[in-house]
Amino acid sequence: MSISKETVLEKLRTIKGPDFEGDIVSLGLVSEIFIADSKVFFSITVPAARAQELEPLRAAAERAVKSLPGVAGAVVALTAEKKGGGMEAAPPRPAPPRPAPARPAPPAAPASTQSGKRGVPGIEAIIAVASGKGGVGKSTTAVNLALGLAALGLKVGILDADIYGPSMPKLLGIKGKPTTVDGKILRPMEKYGLKVMSMGFLVEEETPMIWRGPMVMSALTQMLREVEWGALDVLVVDMPPGTGDAQLTMAQQVPLAGAVIVSTPQDLALIDARKGLNMFRKVDVPLLGIVENMSYFIAPDTGKRYDIFGHGGARNEAQRLGVTFLGEVPIEMAIRENSDAGTPIVVAEPNGPIAEVYRGVAARVLERMRAESASSSAAGPAIVFE
Repeated sequence: MSISKETVLEKLRTIKGPDFEGDIVSLGLVSEIFIADSKVFFSITVPAARAQELEPLRAAAERAVKSLPGVAGAVVALTAEKKGGGMEAAPPRPAPPRPAPARPAPPAAPASTQSGKRGVPGIEAIIAVASGKGGVGKSTTAVNLALGLAALGLKVGILDADIYGPSMPKLLGIKGKPTTVDGKILRPMEKYGLKVMSMGFLVEEETPMIWRGPMVMSALTQMLREVEWGALDVLVVDMPPGTGDAQLTMAQQVPLAGAVIVSTPQDLALIDARKGLNMFRKVDVPLLGIVENMSYFIAPDTGKRYDIFGHGGARNEAQRLGVTFLGEVPIEMAIRENSDAGTPIVVAEPNGPIAEVYRGVAARVLERMRAESASSSAAGPAIVFE
């Protein structure tokens, strides 16, 4: 059963905000709606200051659209790129009294230097792919970046450090469990020329990871240092989303050659991306650049381009912060289809335009990584991996 824009809009007219008159359609908050492969894409414009408060509104709209017959999925984002019709005038809801915190907030992480971190034998460089929030395509970017680096002639591995939501088994179509060398050291799995390690290989897919910080860090340390990676030019680390303990400790303990930040174009996603950038700066990790994912959409029937979530936000943010802009990746159904099939787009369509985009991102990452390495060598003694 096919789904129409009119049907989606009619459903969205049932969605109202918490403290204003009218529904999100009549208030002009809904962007143009795009439907491809039975998936619905749109954004809702809200004031940036109320983004967190209005997340339930986004979730309600997404649930409503997903409930429609013929809808296979929905991608709904909040955006603050333009004024929303009438929402700015809506008074904020009174905040409920806050209970006393169970424990004091942890202090800000102290700055650290790369020279105080222990490297991994055999690995020349480790780069992190991170995002300030989930759902921006970080893991898909990480795996295609790794494959792009391999296409440049490098020996590449990828570590899926997203303990709570490991993606690499699915993205690379790898099944089974890794073997051990001597009962202790794990052999990484291999696919498409990449060496791969993920918590997804070690636990069942449906098993929830209900772990606290120390357990997470212990698992990450084992997957990094107790794996027979062999000789690698680059290890790409798919970081967990956000800026919590796991991300911060990883950045502090591992001699990262640099970090790549993945964001979507809209202002609210960039707010979270900024947090990731600031975290890496705090712990003296070089910023290799920003990738704008879901940058635009080309309608397959007309060839017309649509900027569903805005466009150019990440490029502008990179320019403002003095960070390299690595490239823009469009919304393309082939990316999702091939990822679901375990054949990333760089492998499935190596001569296609999207693979060319990812290889371009990889080339710019490599260029920035080498520039950072040369700068560090000129500024002081080289790091010696034990």
